[in-house]
Amino acid sequence: MSRHDKLAATLPRRAGKDGGFSRRALIAGFGASSLLGSRASWAEGDVPAPPAAPLIVDLAARGRRTGATGGTIRTLIAKARDVRYLSVYGYTRLIGYDADLNLRPDLLARVDVEGGRFTFTLREGHRWSDGHPFTAEDFRYYWEDVANEKALTPDGPPGFFLVDGKPPRVEYPDPLTIRYSWDRPNPMFLPSLAAPRDPLIYRPSHYLRSFHARYVGKEAADAKAKAQKLRGWAALHSRLDDTYELSNPDCPTLQGWVPRTRAPATRFRFERNRSYHRVDTAGTQLPYIDAIVMDVASQGLLVAKTNAGEADLMFRGLSMPDIPSLKEGEKAHHYRTNLWPVARGSEIALYPNLTTVDPGWRALNRDVRYRQALSLAIDRRTLNNTLLFGLGTEGNDTILSESALFSPELRTLNASYDPARASSLLDAVGLTGRDGSGIRMMPDGRALEIVVDSDGEAENVLDALLLITEFWREVGIRLVTKPQERTNLHRRSVGGLTVMVAAQGLDLAVPTAIMPPTELSPAQPEHYSWPLWSANVESRGKSGQPCDVPEVQRLIELDRQWRETDDAQKQAAIWREMLMNHARNTWVIGTVAGALQPVVAADRLVNLPKRALYAWDPTAMIGVQRLDEVFWDNAADKRAEVR
Repeated sequence: MSRHDKLAATLPRRAGKDGGFSRRALIAGFGASSLLGSRASWAEGDVPAPPAAPLIVDLAARGRRTGATGGTIRTLIAKARDVRYLSVYGYTRLIGYDADLNLRPDLLARVDVEGGRFTFTLREGHRWSDGHPFTAEDFRYYWEDVANEKALTPDGPPGFFLVDGKPPRVEYPDPLTIRYSWDRPNPMFLPSLAAPRDPLIYRPSHYLRSFHARYVGKEAADAKAKAQKLRGWAALHSRLDDTYELSNPDCPTLQGWVPRTRAPATRFRFERNRSYHRVDTAGTQLPYIDAIVMDVASQGLLVAKTNAGEADLMFRGLSMPDIPSLKEGEKAHHYRTNLWPVARGSEIALYPNLTTVDPGWRALNRDVRYRQALSLAIDRRTLNNTLLFGLGTEGNDTILSESALFSPELRTLNASYDPARASSLLDAVGLTGRDGSGIRMMPDGRALEIVVDSDGEAENVLDALLLITEFWREVGIRLVTKPQERTNLHRRSVGGLTVMVAAQGLDLAVPTAIMPPTELSPAQPEHYSWPLWSANVESRGKSGQPCDVPEVQRLIELDRQWRETDDAQKQAAIWREMLMNHARNTWVIGTVAGALQPVVAADRLVNLPKRALYAWDPTAMIGVQRLDEVFWDNAADKRAEVR
């Protein structure tokens, strides 16, 4: 049996559909609980415990089981630095999305929003993993001593802190309250805090200030850096400020698991944070799992080791073609391979570069008839059957039907297979001449030979390009694939050297109205369709090139309008216009969406769904499914498990 046949045999005949997601973001406070009683201040010999006002998790209300603490989860990573992804799918945030993509307080007890004023209330008695109180001082330290310290952050605070280029007024009325105020709404703020990569607008000030020149003096701080063979105090501070990378066991954290291994190593151990802020309705502190162990293995061995039962939970590093091998090991090694739909606009998308430095290609890429012809010349049914075994959704690079913002024409407009119409459009553009091999000629006399840059490690993209090469040859276009190392691809793109790039499509493909539509305009840095316009927008005109295409200028204007309102209805209307702008203008040529992500879990692991959407943004891979709620059940009856 071929690899293709083995994979096809393991997959369902038709991919199902999850229910729609709520478009309403609930930003509500969770009241203090008396389940655990009040907490005294930390003292020597005290036992770590959750806050006096923890986040109470009602598992039964979500069809999950209340568990017990204990046990270790083993997983695999391809390189030591990948331990940082525990910060992503562990998904502990000030405010974050739940499984239905509603925005809710997490570390915060409460969020109050009045126009451009955001008031954060911390949980009483909340502590860092080392037992030190988590207070407004940790937010002040970040704002004054990190984000606005040139030695540490030369570019200043992140962009979501700026409204009309101006930072907020920041106040700390008491140890449990932080207030950010702008002169108008800042709808970017809360979604940015819920992002897959936490921007971490707080820091463990009690730990870091002893390495900061402002607190110990530059001479003393530099001496500490020199002892570590670093150039200066800022380099040492940045190395030890490890709240995302999770490679410094000395750095306190608020995450569910605390790092216990110092690099270099081939096995990394994380232990449950006994000061964690979540508890179940029985009063049991989460996470249930005592420890997570990450073993470093070669990328090429991840599937084989998972098949051999060397991982209790595994998803990153696995892909759809690995499903047959994973299925083969299930019975012998007592795990299950869950298949989660990948929430991405298109598995393979083509990005004509409208800002390429080559004037001939720039003129063609800016002609909507040319872009639509390229789209109409692609046989998406064949791509679907070959790459996704007929389970995918063919069409444009756009949002998925699970989003309330979806409409069917977004997927289908200018995305059928019609080579006759494609040829007619190419003729209308003026590409009527052909060389001896039947390839069309550009107006400047060159052959219409499109060099498509791509990430050399993305095998599925390269496989798709082989098929698209055949489709485009039928209408007189030659495609030449140019695989690149990822860093070089980025360098060529921002330099305007690419003519077209093949990559994955829309990342935020299940948006709600309150999520920023950044990917749909040059407001997104380094977008492959217009990198020089993106550079211009990001730098506020200091670099790149100003956009001079009216339809893209409209996208920039719509993105600006979205940033100026916190009215969800207006934001939804802006999203819909931007999405339709993309469908009509074919800025990005989508192909097929709907891959399946294998999520392997040991049979005895309870509370992990059999099916859920998988994405980087907004689900943080498996993050919104709450890994801290997963537990081992030695007497688990599969029929009683959450599926």
